[in-house]
Amino acid sequence: MNIFKKIFGNQDATENQENNVEKSQYAPDINTPVDELFTINFKNNGGKFIYCSNTEEAHENFENILEENDWFENEVQCFDSRLFNFLDENRLEYKNATNPTFFFTACENLIADEGSILFSSKQLKQFKIDELPTNIIVYASTSQLLMTKGDGLRNIKTKYDKEYPTNITAIKYFEKTKEEDFLHYGSCHKNLYLILLEDL
Repeated sequence: MNIFKKIFGNQDATENQENNVEKSQYAPDINTPVDELFTINFKNNGGKFIYCSNTEEAHENFENILEENDWFENEVQCFDSRLFNFLDENRLEYKNATNPTFFFTACENLIADEGSILFSSKQLKQFKIDELPTNIIVYASTSQLLMTKGDGLRNIKTKYDKEYPTNITAIKYFEKTKEEDFLHYGSCHKNLYLILLEDL
């Protein structure tokens, strides 16, 4: 018998045991690219995903969402001045919205391993998720894709060095579940569209 096998054991058997270990369904697949993993998990959570290669496509798809849902001539809740041009060109009222049909916003990050969207007070102000309209359109870019929520929190800490935001939260459920289970307890679903702009 080989002396190394006596000392170190049968290496092939050890490798076979490691390969046969069943992986948890909740563990992120490190071999799947972050953009692909996000897309899969986001769609599994019930989100509606629209990829855009340029800003013209983003504006066109925003208009398609309005048309699909008959949201023209409605009030919109929006706090981000960088997005006002989308609303102005479609003549949507957002300045004094008392009964908004949908919420239009940017986000902090897109979290791949759970298919969620991370927000802070920079987008939500002081509002809790359940205080926002049921319908949400999020405008984000591919550079905002990160693997985990921990990565997102580190990114926020780096991005806002002095004026650290509050109200950091994530939306993960984008359709009403047929049966309530403990995983959904305390969370509210949102009918959410994601317009994702390629910027890498």
